[in-house]
Amino acid sequence: MSDYQPPLRDIRFNLEELVDLDGVCQATANADCDAEIVNAILEEAGRLCAEEIAPLNQSSDQAGSTFADRAVTQAPGLDKAYQHYIDGGWGSLSEDVEYGGQGLPKLLSTTLQEMVQSANLSFSLCPMLSQGSIEAISLHASEELKQAYLPKMISGEWTGTMNLTEPQAGSDLAAIRSKAEPDGDGYRIFGQKIFITWGDHQMTENIVHLVLARLPDAPPGVKGISLFVVPKFLVNEDGSLGERNDVYPASIEHKMGIHASPTCVMAFGDDIGAKGYLVGEANNGLVYMFSMMNNARLGVGMQGVAVSERSYQHAVSFAKERVQGMTVSGPGGIVKHPDVRRMLMTMRAATEAGRSMLYTSMAAVDLAHSATDADVKAKASRRVALLTPVSKGWATEMSLEVTSLGVQVHGGMGFIEETGAAQYQRDARILPIYEGTTGIQAADLIGRKFLRDNGRGMNELLADIDADIAAAKSVEGIEDVVAVVEQAVTRYKSLLTTIQSNGEDAVWVGSVATSFMMLSGYVWGGWLMLKSAAASAPKQQDEPFYRNKVVTARVFCQQLLPRAEALLQSIECGAGAIMDIPEDEL
Repeated sequence: MSDYQPPLRDIRFNLEELVDLDGVCQATANADCDAEIVNAILEEAGRLCAEEIAPLNQSSDQAGSTFADRAVTQAPGLDKAYQHYIDGGWGSLSEDVEYGGQGLPKLLSTTLQEMVQSANLSFSLCPMLSQGSIEAISLHASEELKQAYLPKMISGEWTGTMNLTEPQAGSDLAAIRSKAEPDGDGYRIFGQKIFITWGDHQMTENIVHLVLARLPDAPPGVKGISLFVVPKFLVNEDGSLGERNDVYPASIEHKMGIHASPTCVMAFGDDIGAKGYLVGEANNGLVYMFSMMNNARLGVGMQGVAVSERSYQHAVSFAKERVQGMTVSGPGGIVKHPDVRRMLMTMRAATEAGRSMLYTSMAAVDLAHSATDADVKAKASRRVALLTPVSKGWATEMSLEVTSLGVQVHGGMGFIEETGAAQYQRDARILPIYEGTTGIQAADLIGRKFLRDNGRGMNELLADIDADIAAAKSVEGIEDVVAVVEQAVTRYKSLLTTIQSNGEDAVWVGSVATSFMMLSGYVWGGWLMLKSAAASAPKQQDEPFYRNKVVTARVFCQQLLPRAEALLQSIECGAGAIMDIPEDEL
């Protein structure tokens, strides 16, 4: 057993009180989503994560992955944990029933995703990338490719990867040089990809790589990129595995964190060319890959919440046991010190706000994918587009603060690897970089999701926020929370006009984008914590859980939401002096 306890009560609260899982199921005509199924999923997923996956977190981090003879071997124990994961059918929860999935809402697979990520962040990256690959193939591939690959991927018998980045092409995918040459019923892929998460391992008999490459007659830039399925082992017509494909790991990276997740340099076509199969239409690969990217961005946002939760639990446990000095309330653990309590409650408030933001986003994903009402579906699609960059960017940036505080609570012991606190901070550091950096999320929010949308999605969101504030005013005992959130939202609305008036100034927009994204996270986080307080306040006399939800919301509004005002002032300065020093004098 590990020290990780899945936060089942708070997860249930988000599903029942905040995002209305029942309403989502009705809107998507999902009759199989009843309370008995939900409870069974939560309880059994919690057991799997606490008892089988979490105990491997520190040992797999210490052992890491190994590379030899053009093959990667995962850290000891992870293969057994993965087998238990697929034996339980966990990878198929929300996938298409036509190809072996269970067809449940993505909200339910999100609960599993959070717990697996808290239990072992490195391990969780493998099924998360597979889910993104499944999404891209499901939406864009031919029926022949779907039949050949989806059943095994959905069952978890095969895993999937994303292959975008090249040595000369990081976030600038227009610079991709990998090429695809026609070859019979498919193509031969040649090129090298870097930073490929779980690009090779021995946990499954096959790995399905989704690869961006250029056809011989492709136009330059992003309009000339196609997407290909490139399996580790070729698949015969009867579904059996054929010969080894010409795709191999060339090396693995030595990283700051997530040591148990092999990050590979992948070589395609060093010998005869890797056999690949075109997904969808030629030269439309970037559009298809963003199906994976958007899926993965919300997954990474949840990773920020998950590692924050694990760090918080670890810090609380240490603070209760560590005795040092005389506290203001007598002898006992350092948890009695006001400053330690400040750190712990900051960690708790940020984590709970992030969780609510991610579950709100995933509820919108379900509606956007499956709502039976066309208007509901369209509005949900706009909501997903708006929420995604903030859910990813804000939650992962906050995970750096939360895990840093986790080390700080431990004092000098936090700097010692044996305590485990440092691992959470090391692991979290990649999250604001993964699947588009914080700056990319910020540019996406301010440019595509606000200015280019003419504020439509934002106005719809603000209308819902206003309605929730109005409803909360009738709830006794949270008047202070309502007042602070309402003031922050009012100031936020006034800023939107300023942004729109400067929307044509690229330097101004680029200079304020990240501050705007973080500001949105704090304001939207305040809104969701207000909703939590409003749902909890009437029940707080009956159960400590609800009292603590109100207290945590109050801490968020007192200690974190005031940061919004500082960000507002920064944005109002625009570019200011940011670009004033010549680059050769930096």
